[in-house]
Parts: sequence; structure tokens; C-alpha cells
Amino acid sequence: MNYFERARKFKAKKRLGQNFLIDEKVIETILDASDISKDDVVVEIGPGLGFVTEQLVKLAKKVYAVELDEDMVNEISKISADNLEIVHKDILKTDLSQFGNNLKVVANIPYYITSPIIAHLLGEIDDLNNKNRNCISQVVLMVQYEVAKRLAASENSPSKEYGLLSILAQFWAKVEFIQKVGSRSFFPSPKVDSAIVKLSVRKEPLLELSNYSFFKKVVKACFATRRKNIKNSLVNAGFAKNAAEKTLTDLNIDENIRGEALSIVKIGNLSEKLKENL
Repeated sequence: MNYFERARKFKAKKRLGQNFLIDEKVIETILDASDISKDDVVVEIGPGLGFVTEQLVKLAKKVYAVELDEDMVNEISKISADNLEIVHKDILKTDLSQFGNNLKVVANIPYYITSPIIAHLLGEIDDLNNKNRNCISQVVLMVQYEVAKRLAASENSPSKEYGLLSILAQFWAKVEFIQKVGSRSFFPSPKVDSAIVKLSVRKEPLLELSNYSFFKKVVKACFATRRKNIKNSLVNAGFAKNAAEKTLTDLNIDENIRGEALSIVKIGNLSEKLKENL
């Protein structure tokens, strides 16, 4: 199947971040990672020319293809499948709960809106009853390689990788880095490499906390000023200096350590103790 010849007939729109996946082996990897059965309902975000869509309809019970670009909608409409429904809409304005429960999401998304889409699918850290997340079982994403490393990063990763996006993704999902994908797997070829990442959505948040909004504020403080130590970061975020100092002492955390050196669990402990000391 010559995806390249099919893709070169269309002019990709830079403003929409369009780069069509043309590598058959990579498409197979996405399908394998998605682990789709005849009982599954799939929501595909950004189906583009429908190269992945063509395979999804063979595997799933139902496929909802959410596409913003009218030209792409017209192209996908050529796929003859009774179990395919095309949704001509912006994914960020789409309530996924309308498609059912236990949904599997497959997405090759414009890289410039990756973070907003992930937040839309999973909800914020303190959004305990997000409608989209509650109806999703897993998400298989094609994202920029650097973003994939951030999604999967921990406190042991390079500091520039571990941050707010890491916390958000891992708080609500188990993150698995599947495979790096070179730029030549797309047409037109982007200037950056990509990667496939799998998010297995958690039924409950990673941590059980007394106040999730407070935890969110502490997380932001930890990563807002990366060059400052944890004590100064907390103080700069508006937390009382004496409470911050006592909390760090109580938890035996060096006040000169930086926020990105703390695991999600340790940040959770920091949040709970700081709340007690205020």
C-alpha cells in the first residue's frame, strides 16, 4: 500500500500542523499498541487522510473519527465502512462521553496543541470527575519526541524533561513510551522526530490526597522557578516562609534541592505536610 503516493496528492496545511503518517510499519505499531478488539469503540483524533482509520474500522466495533479540516473530512468520507462515523469538529470542543464508555483513543495530533489535548482528555490534576477521562480506558498518541520524553519523565530524568506535563499525565494515567518515529515516516517530513506513547487511564488518581487543588498549587510552585531551590520556590508561590521551612524539616528534605528532583509521591507528601503547617 503506497501511502506516500497517496499523501503527495494533497497539500498539507502548515497552520493546522498537518504531516501525514506514511510508514506502514509505524501504523502497525500504533495498532498493536492500541490492542483493539471487535468489542471496542475507538475515537480517532486527527485521522487526516485516513490511513490509520482504514485499519481501525477492520478491528473495532465502532470508530468515531474527529477531524477539524473539511478537506480531510471529505477524504475520510471515501472510506466505505458501516462502523465509521465522522465527526467534523474541534476535538477541544468535543465531549467524548457522547461516544460511550471504556473508549480507546488513537491520536496523531498537531504538535502545537498536544498539551491542551492531553489536558482535555485527562482533565487537570484537581479535576476528579472529568467527563472525558471517565469514559476513556487508554490513549495511544503520536507526539513530538521531546514531548514524549516529558510525558514519561521522572525525577531521575534530565530536569528539562520532568515537569508539569509529566505530573499531569502520570497522575491520571500509566505512561508507556512505545517507540521513537523518525521524520521520514511522514509526508511532508517535519523538522522534528516523533514518538508513540500509550496512556493507560487510571480509575483513581495516582495519589490519595486531602486537597487536590492545594496539591496542584504546590506542583506549580515546584516547577515555576527551576533555578531556585525548593524553599524559595514555595515562598515565591505565596506559601509562608516559616511553614515552608518547617515542612521541609519535618520531611527531611534539603531546602536547597530543586523541585524537579522530587518524585510525584514526594511532592504529594510535601503538599499534605505543608497544608498541615500553614
